Amino acid sequence: MTTLPFPIAEEPDPQALEQGRLLFAGETEFVKGVVAMSGLPDPDRMEVCFAGRSNVGKSSLINALTGMKALARASNTPGRTQEINFFTAGESHYLVDLPGYGYANAPVAVVEKWQRLLKKYLSGRQTLRRAFVLIDARHGVKKVDDEILSLLDSAAVTFQVVLTKADKVKEKERARILDQVRAALSKHPAAYPEIVVTSSEKGWGIPTLRAIIATLE
Repeated sequence: MTTLPFPIAEEPDPQALEQGRLLFAGETEFVKGVVAMSGLPDPDRMEVCFAGRSNVGKSSLINALTGMKALARASNTPGRTQEINFFTAGESHYLVDLPGYGYANAPVAVVEKWQRLLKKYLSGRQTLRRAFVLIDARHGVKKVDDEILSLLDSAAVTFQVVLTKADKVKEKERARILDQVRAALSKHPAAYPEIVVTSSEKGWGIPTLRAIIATLE
């Protein structure tokens, strides 16, 4: 059987781990929520963005990365937050929290407006170095995820999949989901060839993800 690409990211070397620790040991602050391209902050630092369907654990992941429990607030109503939220990480990075997608209750006009803004942001932000697409380890890649992956392909934005809630899945089931995710990613030219497996609750993969962000060029 041919081994599929997209291995799990190995633990970074000590220097990269320390770079990641230092980046996120600095002050992290909410800058602003943006609803139009005109509102974007100046592109004066490196950016990474986080995308994922509603309830994938995006707020929990951002809070785990920064060590700040209430930095990114999870809405009680999935899909309520329609802004692109910018946070600083140290003096050098923006962390960009994209609105959750795949929610059923938002009006069509609202969804279309958000999709237009998202496309403009992804294709027009020169300081954006990587998108992290969060996939729930219990469910794998769904159709709505494929839509965002195709959007990232067309915007020529490198994206890396981060499996969330890995602690909620038994090891055998996790292996099956990983195979499904790898098969889905093989269709997307913009996919970065490593998967990060995380649990915000247990802290799994958080130092690795910090190091990846800190060492992007």
